[in-house]
Formats: sequence, C-alpha cells, structure tokens
Amino acid sequence: MSLSVRIIVTIKQVPSSNDVRVDPVSGTIIREGLPSVINPEDKNALELALCLRESVGAEVVALSMGPTQARRALCEAMAIGADRGILLCDKKFAGADTWATAYSLSCAVKKLAPFDLILCGRQAIDGDTAQTGPQLSEFLGIPQATCVEKLELHDGFAIASSDFGDVIRRLQFDLPALVTVTKNANFPRYASISGIAGACGSEKIEVWNAADVGADPSMIGLSGSPTRVKKMFSPRLGREGRVCDGSPSELAGKIFSALLERKIL
Repeated sequence: MSLSVRIIVTIKQVPSSNDVRVDPVSGTIIREGLPSVINPEDKNALELALCLRESVGAEVVALSMGPTQARRALCEAMAIGADRGILLCDKKFAGADTWATAYSLSCAVKKLAPFDLILCGRQAIDGDTAQTGPQLSEFLGIPQATCVEKLELHDGFAIASSDFGDVIRRLQFDLPALVTVTKNANFPRYASISGIAGACGSEKIEVWNAADVGADPSMIGLSGSPTRVKKMFSPRLGREGRVCDGSPSELAGKIFSALLERKIL
C-alpha cells in the first residue's frame, strides 16, 4: 500500500550526564557544556516513522527546538534515516516550559503543513512530564493517541495499540493526528556509515527563528511559560551498590565480610 504521507518526528536533545546544574534564578537546567544525546523514546518515535515510510511511503521530518548544539541531535536523526532536519533556534525560546515549547513547535508544524502525522517520544528523561506531545496536539487542534506501541496507517485514518498489562487499548482516529510512542514500540536502528557521511554537514539542518514561524513573543520562552519551578535538586543516594566477582565460596566470604564491616552481624 502506498499513501505517501508526511510524518513529523519531534526530537529533543537531553543531558546524558547526571551532573546537572540548575539556574538559581529561572529554575531551569543549565544545558551549556553538558554532553547530550537524543531522548531515548524520541528514537523509538523516529524508528516508527522510518518503519511506516518503508511500508506505506512517507517523508520523515525531524523537528527540534534548542540551542545551536542541538544540531548534533538532528544530524544523528538524519544519519539514522530522517529526510529533513529542522531546528527552532532563537534566544527568545530559552527557558520554555512544556506549554511554551509545545506552542513554539506548533508554529513550526503549521509552517510545515500539510502534514499527516506527528510522532513524539512519550516523555523526555530530563523532565519526565509527558506533557509536550499532548499539549502540541491541543495547540494544533488534532486528535492524539498516547503511550502507543503499534500503529497502522490507512487512507485518512490510523489505528494505534497500547499494552497496559491487563488491558490492550486500540484507538481509531482520523488524520492528521499526533501519537506519543513508548520504548516498547520497537528497537531503534543505528545510523549507517553512508547515512553518517550524508548527514554530517551542519548546513543540511534548516534553522528557523521565532519570526520565521510567526511565534507570538508573549507565548514563548521563559516569559511565555506559566510553570515556575520552585526547586530542583539531585536526590540523595540511600543505598550503595557493589559488584563482586569470584567463585560461590569467594562471594559468600565477601558478603560475610561486608556484613561484619557494617556491624549487621
């Protein structure tokens, strides 16, 4: 079956380190200088988009918002298989909460119209809110299906399946629509050597600012964010983990010594 659809995949670059610093004034994460990766479930969303392209035919557009360094995440997405990479990059976007982020992304999506499907990772590992995808669908006024593991595209509609353990939910909805994808949906592919060679040039990434997408200045960035973070901190470790090697008798001796050391025995 050939449908030739346009799929937009939202990509977020997240810190890969636990050594995260927080701006004491804004309460937001200081991302400059942190090693970063593509948010894991965004890779699942990208993999689903590529599988749909293989089955029905599609243009896959990777869309991200962030500082200049977020180009790397989009280059990786294109190396994996995305056809286009677009970065929303403007100091006016800085400090955005999920609401302002979703609004900014919706402006970019409207510029990309017409589109058939938006795929997002269920949630990002740096915030764990799972809010941006649903908020984006509301700004666009389109149907949404969340926590999806399987997706079937048909002419004008889609069917999404989610496994909640005791219940398997199947939803049918009209297109265009937005779907959030879980880590159980698939195993993301790696970038090929030819893909890396073809996507490494930063000039291949399209960069749009707030004016390019017609964003309302009062709705973006920190000033457009209704959320105010009162406090962020790293959790205190309550347990210590230790890995021991050796034969069963040696391991038993090490465990016994550790218990004696802590005066448990």
